[in-house]
Amino acid sequence: MKPIKVYGEIGRDIDPEAYEQLKKACELPVSVSGVLLPDAHVGYALPVGGVAALDNAVSPAFVGFDIACRMKMGVLDIKPEEFEKARKSFAKILDGVTSFGLGADFSDGKREHEVMDDPRWSEIPKARELKDKAAKQLGSSGSGNHFADIMVGEVLKEKPWLPLKKGEKFVALLTHSGSRGTGYQIASHYKDIAESKTQEDHKGISKNYAWLSLDEHEGQEYWNAMQLMGDYASANHELIHKHFAKEAGLKIIGDYENHHNFAWEKEDEDGRRIIIHRKGATPAEKGVIGIIPGSMGTPSYLVEGLGNKESLWSSSHGAGRTMSRTQAKKQHDEAEYREFLKESDILTIGVARDETYQCYKDIGRVMELQEGELVESVAKMHPRVVIMGGGRKSDDGD
Repeated sequence: MKPIKVYGEIGRDIDPEAYEQLKKACELPVSVSGVLLPDAHVGYALPVGGVAALDNAVSPAFVGFDIACRMKMGVLDIKPEEFEKARKSFAKILDGVTSFGLGADFSDGKREHEVMDDPRWSEIPKARELKDKAAKQLGSSGSGNHFADIMVGEVLKEKPWLPLKKGEKFVALLTHSGSRGTGYQIASHYKDIAESKTQEDHKGISKNYAWLSLDEHEGQEYWNAMQLMGDYASANHELIHKHFAKEAGLKIIGDYENHHNFAWEKEDEDGRRIIIHRKGATPAEKGVIGIIPGSMGTPSYLVEGLGNKESLWSSSHGAGRTMSRTQAKKQHDEAEYREFLKESDILTIGVARDETYQCYKDIGRVMELQEGELVESVAKMHPRVVIMGGGRKSDDGD
Protein backbone atom coordinates (compact mmCIF):
# COMPACT_ATOMS: atom_id res chain seq x y z
CA MET A 1 0.00 0.00 0.00
CA LYS A 2 1.20 3.49 -0.87
CA PRO A 3 1.56 6.10 1.93
CA ILE A 4 -1.49 7.88 3.38
CA LYS A 5 -1.36 11.16 5.31
CA VAL A 6 -4.27 11.76 7.69
CA TYR A 7 -5.29 15.16 9.13
CA GLY A 8 -7.34 14.38 12.22
CA GLU A 9 -7.96 11.35 14.39
CA ILE A 10 -9.53 8.21 12.93
CA GLY A 11 -12.59 7.44 15.03
CA ARG A 12 -12.88 10.96 16.42
CA ASP A 13 -12.65 13.26 13.42
CA ILE A 14 -12.87 10.72 10.61
CA ASP A 15 -15.02 7.63 10.12
CA PRO A 16 -12.78 4.50 9.96
CA GLU A 17 -14.71 3.40 6.86
CA ALA A 18 -13.50 6.52 5.04
CA TYR A 19 -9.92 5.51 5.83
CA GLU A 20 -10.59 2.00 4.50
CA GLN A 21 -11.91 3.48 1.25
CA LEU A 22 -8.75 5.52 0.73
CA LYS A 23 -6.58 2.57 1.76
CA LYS A 24 -8.16 0.50 -1.00
CA ALA A 25 -7.38 3.25 -3.52
CA CYS A 26 -3.77 3.34 -2.35
CA GLU A 27 -3.40 -0.39 -3.03
CA LEU A 28 -3.94 0.09 -6.77
CA PRO A 29 -0.95 -0.60 -9.05
CA VAL A 30 -1.14 2.98 -10.40
CA SER A 31 -1.35 4.57 -6.93
CA VAL A 32 1.32 7.01 -5.72
CA SER A 33 -0.07 8.29 -2.41
CA GLY A 34 -3.21 9.45 -0.61
CA VAL A 35 -4.43 12.08 1.85
CA LEU A 36 -7.42 12.15 4.19
CA LEU A 37 -8.53 15.65 5.14
CA PRO A 38 -10.41 16.60 8.35
CA ASP A 39 -13.81 16.85 6.63
CA ALA A 40 -13.48 13.31 5.25
CA HIS A 41 -16.43 10.92 5.32
CA VAL A 42 -17.56 7.87 3.38
CA GLY A 43 -18.25 8.52 -0.28
CA TYR A 44 -18.51 6.62 -3.54
CA ALA A 45 -15.18 4.80 -4.15
CA LEU A 46 -12.87 7.56 -2.92
CA PRO A 47 -14.11 9.13 0.34
CA VAL A 48 -15.35 12.70 0.25
CA GLY A 49 -12.43 14.70 1.63
CA GLY A 50 -10.02 12.20 0.10
CA VAL A 51 -7.10 12.93 -2.24
CA ALA A 52 -5.48 10.27 -4.40
CA ALA A 53 -2.42 10.66 -6.61
CA LEU A 54 -2.17 8.23 -9.54
CA ASP A 55 0.72 7.63 -11.95
CA ASN A 56 -0.30 8.89 -15.42
CA ALA A 57 -3.86 7.68 -14.89
CA VAL A 58 -7.24 9.25 -14.20
CA SER A 59 -10.18 7.62 -12.43
CA PRO A 60 -13.66 8.95 -13.30
CA ALA A 61 -15.01 7.47 -10.04
CA PHE A 62 -12.31 9.24 -8.00
CA VAL A 63 -13.18 12.57 -9.64
CA GLY A 64 -16.83 11.89 -8.86
CA PHE A 65 -20.22 12.23 -10.51
CA ASP A 66 -20.58 16.00 -10.02
CA ILE A 67 -17.51 16.86 -12.05
CA ALA A 68 -15.89 20.19 -11.15
CA CYS A 69 -18.34 21.03 -8.37
CA ARG A 70 -17.10 24.31 -6.97
CA MET A 71 -17.39 27.29 -4.67
CA LYS A 72 -17.66 30.90 -5.79
CA MET A 73 -17.66 34.00 -3.60
CA GLY A 74 -18.48 37.53 -4.69
CA VAL A 75 -17.90 40.44 -2.31
CA LEU A 76 -20.75 42.94 -2.75
CA ASP A 77 -20.58 46.75 -2.60
CA ILE A 78 -23.07 47.10 0.23
CA LYS A 79 -22.49 47.67 3.94
CA PRO A 80 -23.75 44.93 6.31
CA GLU A 81 -26.13 47.32 8.08
CA GLU A 82 -27.70 48.36 4.77
CA PHE A 83 -28.02 44.72 3.71
CA GLU A 84 -29.67 43.71 6.99
CA LYS A 85 -32.37 46.36 6.57
CA ALA A 86 -33.38 44.88 3.20
CA ARG A 87 -32.38 41.24 3.82
CA LYS A 88 -35.77 39.75 2.92
CA SER A 89 -35.81 41.66 -0.36
CA PHE A 90 -32.35 40.40 -1.28
CA ALA A 91 -33.39 36.85 -0.35
CA LYS A 92 -36.38 37.12 -2.68
CA ILE A 93 -34.15 38.37 -5.51
CA LEU A 94 -31.65 35.54 -4.99
CA ASP A 95 -34.43 32.97 -4.92
CA GLY A 96 -35.77 34.43 -8.15
CA VAL A 97 -32.52 34.22 -10.11
CA THR A 98 -31.60 30.70 -8.98
CA SER A 99 -33.10 27.35 -9.94
CA PHE A 100 -32.45 24.52 -7.49
CA GLY A 101 -33.14 20.82 -7.38
CA LEU A 102 -33.03 17.63 -9.43
CA GLY A 103 -33.74 18.52 -13.06
CA ALA A 104 -33.81 22.27 -12.37
CA ASP A 105 -33.18 24.35 -15.48
CA PHE A 106 -33.80 27.59 -17.37
CA SER A 107 -35.34 26.01 -20.45
CA ASP A 108 -37.22 29.21 -21.27
CA GLY A 109 -33.95 30.68 -22.59
CA LYS A 110 -33.20 33.10 -19.78
CA ARG A 111 -29.54 32.07 -19.50
CA GLU A 112 -26.77 32.42 -22.09
CA HIS A 113 -22.99 32.01 -21.86
CA GLU A 114 -20.12 31.68 -24.32
CA VAL A 115 -19.17 28.31 -22.82
CA MET A 116 -21.87 26.76 -25.00
CA ASP A 117 -19.86 27.83 -28.09
CA ASP A 118 -16.84 25.79 -26.97
CA PRO A 119 -15.74 23.45 -29.84
CA ARG A 120 -15.33 20.55 -27.39
CA TRP A 121 -19.12 20.14 -27.33
CA SER A 122 -18.78 18.92 -30.91
CA GLU A 123 -15.41 17.18 -30.65
CA ILE A 124 -16.31 14.87 -27.74
CA PRO A 125 -19.07 12.41 -28.76
CA LYS A 126 -20.70 12.12 -25.33
CA ALA A 127 -20.64 15.89 -24.81
CA ARG A 128 -22.28 16.33 -28.22
CA GLU A 129 -25.17 14.10 -27.09
CA LEU A 130 -25.65 16.18 -23.94
CA LYS A 131 -25.24 19.71 -25.27
CA ASP A 132 -28.98 20.49 -25.39
CA LYS A 133 -29.41 19.29 -21.81
CA ALA A 134 -26.46 21.42 -20.72
CA ALA A 135 -27.91 24.48 -22.44
CA LYS A 136 -31.24 24.06 -20.60
CA GLN A 137 -29.57 23.65 -17.21
CA LEU A 138 -27.07 26.47 -17.75
CA GLY A 139 -27.03 28.80 -14.73
CA SER A 140 -28.93 26.43 -12.45
CA SER A 141 -27.91 24.55 -9.29
CA GLY A 142 -28.33 20.97 -8.16
CA SER A 143 -30.01 19.45 -5.13
CA GLY A 144 -28.41 17.98 -2.01
CA ASN A 145 -25.79 20.23 -0.44
CA HIS A 146 -25.71 22.80 -3.22
CA PHE A 147 -26.58 26.30 -2.09
CA ALA A 148 -26.66 30.04 -2.65
CA ASP A 149 -25.97 32.00 0.54
CA ILE A 150 -25.64 35.66 1.39
CA MET A 151 -23.15 36.06 4.21
CA VAL A 152 -21.78 38.78 6.42
CA GLY A 153 -18.08 38.45 7.10
CA GLU A 154 -15.08 40.04 8.73
CA VAL A 155 -11.54 40.27 7.38
CA LEU A 156 -9.02 38.45 9.59
CA LYS A 157 -5.88 39.22 7.58
CA GLU A 158 -5.19 41.72 4.83
CA LYS A 159 -4.12 40.41 1.43
CA PRO A 160 -3.14 42.26 -1.77
CA TRP A 161 -5.90 40.43 -3.66
CA LEU A 162 -8.66 41.37 -1.19
CA PRO A 163 -10.03 44.95 -1.49
CA LEU A 164 -10.81 45.14 2.24
CA LYS A 165 -8.90 46.03 5.39
CA LYS A 166 -8.34 43.89 8.49
CA GLY A 167 -11.38 44.03 10.77
CA GLU A 168 -13.63 45.37 8.01
CA LYS A 169 -17.13 43.86 7.78
CA PHE A 170 -18.53 42.95 4.38
CA VAL A 171 -21.39 41.18 2.56
CA ALA A 172 -20.75 38.32 0.13
CA LEU A 173 -22.66 35.92 -2.08
CA LEU A 174 -21.42 32.31 -1.80
CA THR A 175 -22.55 29.60 -4.21
CA HIS A 176 -21.89 25.87 -4.31
CA SER A 177 -22.82 23.83 -7.38
CA GLY A 178 -21.28 21.86 -10.24
CA SER A 179 -21.82 20.51 -13.74
CA ARG A 180 -25.42 19.38 -13.19
CA GLY A 181 -26.97 16.43 -15.08
CA THR A 182 -24.50 16.76 -17.92
CA GLY A 183 -21.53 16.17 -15.64
CA TYR A 184 -23.28 13.21 -14.03
CA GLN A 185 -23.91 11.50 -17.37
CA ILE A 186 -20.37 12.13 -18.60
CA ALA A 187 -18.98 10.72 -15.35
CA SER A 188 -21.18 7.63 -15.62
CA HIS A 189 -20.23 7.07 -19.27
CA TYR A 190 -16.47 7.17 -18.71
CA LYS A 191 -16.70 5.25 -15.45
CA ASP A 192 -18.17 2.34 -17.43
CA ILE A 193 -15.38 2.60 -19.99
CA ALA A 194 -12.76 2.67 -17.23
CA GLU A 195 -14.21 -0.47 -15.67
CA SER A 196 -14.00 -2.37 -18.95
CA LYS A 197 -10.46 -1.16 -19.73
CA THR A 198 -9.14 -1.91 -16.24
CA GLN A 199 -10.56 -5.45 -16.25
CA GLU A 200 -8.66 -6.22 -19.47
CA ASP A 201 -5.29 -6.12 -17.67
CA HIS A 202 -6.19 -6.14 -13.97
CA LYS A 203 -8.90 -8.68 -13.32
CA GLY A 204 -10.15 -8.62 -9.75
CA ILE A 205 -9.86 -4.85 -9.28
CA SER A 206 -13.11 -3.51 -7.85
CA LYS A 207 -15.15 -1.74 -10.53
CA ASN A 208 -15.41 1.39 -8.40
CA TYR A 209 -11.61 1.70 -8.40
CA ALA A 210 -11.06 1.53 -12.15
CA TRP A 211 -8.91 4.02 -14.08
CA LEU A 212 -7.96 5.15 -17.57
CA SER A 213 -4.40 5.55 -18.80
CA LEU A 214 -3.65 9.03 -20.11
CA ASP A 215 -1.53 7.42 -22.83
CA GLU A 216 -4.68 5.97 -24.37
CA HIS A 217 -7.48 7.61 -26.35
CA GLU A 218 -10.18 6.95 -23.75
CA GLY A 219 -8.15 8.57 -21.00
CA GLN A 220 -7.40 11.63 -23.12
CA GLU A 221 -11.04 11.95 -24.15
CA TYR A 222 -12.24 11.81 -20.54
CA TRP A 223 -9.58 14.35 -19.55
CA ASN A 224 -10.88 16.78 -22.17
CA ALA A 225 -14.50 16.15 -21.16
CA MET A 226 -13.60 16.78 -17.52
CA GLN A 227 -11.99 20.11 -18.46
CA LEU A 228 -15.09 21.09 -20.43
CA MET A 229 -17.28 20.29 -17.41
CA GLY A 230 -14.99 22.52 -15.34
CA ASP A 231 -15.65 25.45 -17.65
CA TYR A 232 -19.37 24.65 -17.74
CA ALA A 233 -19.63 24.50 -13.94
CA SER A 234 -17.79 27.81 -13.68
CA ALA A 235 -20.25 29.36 -16.13
CA ASN A 236 -23.18 28.23 -13.98
CA HIS A 237 -21.77 30.14 -11.01
CA GLU A 238 -20.87 33.17 -13.07
CA LEU A 239 -24.46 33.45 -14.26
CA ILE A 240 -25.93 33.18 -10.75
CA HIS A 241 -23.65 35.95 -9.48
CA LYS A 242 -24.17 38.12 -12.55
CA HIS A 243 -27.97 37.93 -12.47
CA PHE A 244 -28.20 38.45 -8.72
CA ALA A 245 -25.96 41.51 -8.79
CA LYS A 246 -27.92 42.99 -11.69
CA GLU A 247 -31.35 42.41 -10.13
CA ALA A 248 -30.16 43.62 -6.71
CA GLY A 249 -28.54 46.75 -8.15
CA LEU A 250 -25.16 45.82 -6.65
CA LYS A 251 -21.60 45.47 -7.89
CA ILE A 252 -19.18 42.63 -7.23
CA ILE A 253 -15.92 44.16 -5.97
CA GLY A 254 -14.08 40.91 -5.24
CA ASP A 255 -14.53 37.61 -7.08
CA TYR A 256 -13.01 34.29 -5.88
CA GLU A 257 -13.54 30.72 -7.02
CA ASN A 258 -12.14 27.23 -6.58
CA HIS A 259 -13.27 23.71 -7.41
CA HIS A 260 -13.19 20.14 -6.16
CA ASN A 261 -14.28 16.81 -7.71
CA PHE A 262 -11.55 17.22 -10.31
CA ALA A 263 -8.10 15.95 -11.27
CA TRP A 264 -4.96 18.06 -11.62
CA GLU A 265 -1.68 17.24 -13.34
CA LYS A 266 1.64 17.65 -11.56
CA GLU A 267 5.18 16.47 -12.38
CA ASP A 268 7.10 14.81 -9.55
CA GLU A 269 10.84 14.87 -8.83
CA ASP A 270 11.39 11.91 -11.17
CA GLY A 271 9.59 13.56 -14.04
CA ARG A 272 6.52 11.33 -13.73
CA ARG A 273 3.10 12.67 -14.70
CA ILE A 274 1.15 12.51 -11.44
CA ILE A 275 -2.61 13.03 -11.48
CA ILE A 276 -3.99 14.40 -8.20
CA HIS A 277 -7.66 13.56 -7.67
CA ARG A 278 -9.44 15.79 -5.15
CA LYS A 279 -12.81 14.25 -4.27
CA GLY A 280 -14.38 16.94 -2.14
CA ALA A 281 -11.02 18.55 -1.45
CA THR A 282 -9.81 22.07 -2.24
CA PRO A 283 -6.54 22.99 -4.02
CA ALA A 284 -4.22 24.67 -1.51
CA GLU A 285 -1.04 25.41 -3.44
CA LYS A 286 1.04 28.27 -2.05
CA GLY A 287 -0.93 31.50 -2.48
CA VAL A 288 -3.99 29.82 -4.02
CA ILE A 289 -7.28 31.30 -2.79
CA GLY A 290 -9.79 28.86 -1.35
CA ILE A 291 -13.31 28.89 0.10
CA ILE A 292 -14.19 26.42 2.86
CA PRO A 293 -17.91 26.50 3.73
CA GLY A 294 -19.39 25.33 7.00
CA SER A 295 -23.00 24.13 7.19
CA MET A 296 -26.17 26.12 6.55
CA GLY A 297 -25.93 27.51 10.08
CA THR A 298 -22.20 27.76 10.79
CA PRO A 299 -19.31 29.97 9.59
CA SER A 300 -17.48 29.69 6.27
CA TYR A 301 -13.90 30.73 5.56
CA LEU A 302 -12.00 32.51 2.82
CA VAL A 303 -8.47 31.06 2.92
CA GLU A 304 -5.10 31.13 1.20
CA GLY A 305 -3.17 27.91 0.58
CA LEU A 306 0.20 27.32 2.24
CA GLY A 307 1.46 24.79 -0.32
CA ASN A 308 1.90 21.78 1.99
CA LYS A 309 3.39 18.93 -0.05
CA GLU A 310 2.39 16.26 2.50
CA SER A 311 -1.28 17.11 1.93
CA LEU A 312 -0.73 16.93 -1.83
CA TRP A 313 -1.25 20.69 -1.81
CA SER A 314 -4.86 20.24 -0.65
CA SER A 315 -7.25 21.32 2.11
CA SER A 316 -10.79 20.41 3.12
CA HIS A 317 -13.69 21.59 0.97
CA GLY A 318 -16.14 22.04 3.83
CA ALA A 319 -17.15 20.79 7.26
CA GLY A 320 -17.96 17.23 6.20
CA ARG A 321 -20.96 15.11 7.13
CA THR A 322 -21.25 13.22 10.42
CA MET A 323 -23.95 10.86 9.16
CA SER A 324 -25.65 9.59 6.02
CA ARG A 325 -28.65 11.38 4.56
CA THR A 326 -30.91 8.52 5.66
CA GLN A 327 -29.66 8.77 9.24
CA ALA A 328 -29.95 12.55 9.17
CA LYS A 329 -33.62 12.39 8.18
CA LYS A 330 -34.35 9.92 10.98
CA GLN A 331 -32.44 11.85 13.65
CA HIS A 332 -33.52 15.34 12.62
CA ASP A 333 -34.80 17.37 15.57
CA GLU A 334 -37.23 19.88 14.08
CA ALA A 335 -37.87 21.74 17.34
CA GLU A 336 -34.16 22.22 17.96
CA TYR A 337 -33.67 23.29 14.35
CA ARG A 338 -36.42 25.92 14.60
CA GLU A 339 -35.02 27.24 17.86
CA PHE A 340 -31.57 27.46 16.30
CA LEU A 341 -32.91 29.46 13.35
CA LYS A 342 -34.70 31.81 15.71
CA GLU A 343 -31.64 32.39 17.89
CA SER A 344 -29.21 32.78 15.00
CA ASP A 345 -31.68 34.80 12.89
CA ILE A 346 -30.89 33.01 9.63
CA LEU A 347 -33.39 33.33 6.78
CA THR A 348 -33.65 29.97 4.97
CA ILE A 349 -35.38 28.66 1.87
CA GLY A 350 -35.33 25.00 0.80
CA VAL A 351 -33.11 23.50 3.52
CA ALA A 352 -33.87 19.77 3.72
CA ARG A 353 -33.76 17.76 6.94
CA ASP A 354 -30.61 15.99 5.76
CA GLU A 355 -28.81 19.28 5.12
CA THR A 356 -29.14 21.17 8.42
CA TYR A 357 -26.23 22.02 10.68
CA GLN A 358 -27.20 18.99 12.80
CA CYS A 359 -25.64 16.49 10.37
CA TYR A 360 -22.30 18.26 9.78
CA LYS A 361 -19.02 18.27 11.66
CA ASP A 362 -17.86 21.18 13.79
CA ILE A 363 -16.28 23.54 11.25
CA GLY A 364 -14.18 25.06 14.05
CA ARG A 365 -12.50 21.70 14.68
CA VAL A 366 -12.07 21.08 10.94
CA MET A 367 -10.33 24.45 10.54
CA GLU A 368 -8.21 23.90 13.65
CA LEU A 369 -6.76 20.73 12.10
CA GLN A 370 -5.50 22.59 9.03
CA GLU A 371 -4.98 26.22 10.09
CA GLY A 372 -1.35 27.28 9.72
CA GLU A 373 -0.41 23.96 8.16
CA LEU A 374 -2.54 23.65 5.03
CA VAL A 375 -4.23 27.05 4.85
CA GLU A 376 -4.30 30.52 6.38
CA SER A 377 -7.73 31.97 7.15
CA VAL A 378 -8.25 35.39 5.58
CA ALA A 379 -11.92 36.04 6.39
CA LYS A 380 -14.71 34.43 8.37
CA MET A 381 -18.31 34.67 7.18
CA HIS A 382 -21.66 33.94 8.85
CA PRO A 383 -24.82 32.92 6.91
CA ARG A 384 -27.69 35.43 6.82
CA VAL A 385 -29.66 34.04 3.84
CA VAL A 386 -29.49 30.34 2.85
CA ILE A 387 -31.18 28.93 -0.25
CA MET A 388 -31.01 25.23 -1.15
CA GLY A 389 -33.03 22.73 -3.18
CA GLY A 390 -34.50 20.69 -0.34
CA GLY A 391 -38.18 21.44 -0.80
CA ARG A 392 -39.03 23.61 2.22
CA LYS A 393 -40.76 26.81 1.23
CA SER A 394 -39.15 29.07 3.83
CA ASP A 395 -37.98 29.32 7.41
CA ASP A 396 -41.61 29.78 8.46
CA GLY A 397 -42.36 26.08 7.93
CA ASP A 398 -42.77 23.37 5.32
